Amino acid sequence: MLHKAKLLTDFTLDCLDGKIGKVKGFFFDDKLWSIGYLVADMGNRFTGGQVLISPRALGAVMRDEQHIIINLTKKQIEDNLSQGSEIVKKCTQGLKARDFLLRNTHDVCGHRIQAADGKVGHVDDFIIDDEMWEIRCLVIDTRNWWPGKKVLVSTQWIERVSCRERKVFVNLSCESIKQSPEYTEKSLITRDYETGRHRHYNRVKLGPTR
Repeated sequence: MLHKAKLLTDFTLDCLDGKIGKVKGFFFDDKLWSIGYLVADMGNRFTGGQVLISPRALGAVMRDEQHIIINLTKKQIEDNLSQGSEIVKKCTQGLKARDFLLRNTHDVCGHRIQAADGKVGHVDDFIIDDEMWEIRCLVIDTRNWWPGKKVLVSTQWIERVSCRERKVFVNLSCESIKQSPEYTEKSLITRDYETGRHRHYNRVKLGPTR
């Protein structure tokens, strides 16, 4: 199933022996667009404590109940606290962690979109697939350049992310992004929507659509 990263923020984490912490974001590999870690805020359980949870430990996302099932015990999560906090610090500083150059979804929100022929809006959110735990699309807000429109851009069309410049470089023209099918808060990412979007960009869609 597909979810917006912002929607998942503050979801409760429900581990094998009770609730523990809340979602505060995701670190992702900006080459493969896979989720490297879920960032969990442990709240008052530990002062300033954050822990990183591998997607291999993530179970079902219960959207209506606003929680995510974690296939770990509280102790297993707590044992990773010190290591997790250190990696969070390194990633925030833009350093490599465990052979990944990780980006934080929270930090990349707001980055400007640099198309092939100019600037066109900014990153508003990320569409995450909770089966593969990968980022499928970026939600682009073009309202700074054209009034009142958000569109989706597949990660297949992104060349690179520059946190120094606070830009995401996209291998599409400004006009093609401007004319892309509109994405709204109530939109369902259906097969028809994705087929139309890929046809618009004149690209071959890879893999099945959920």
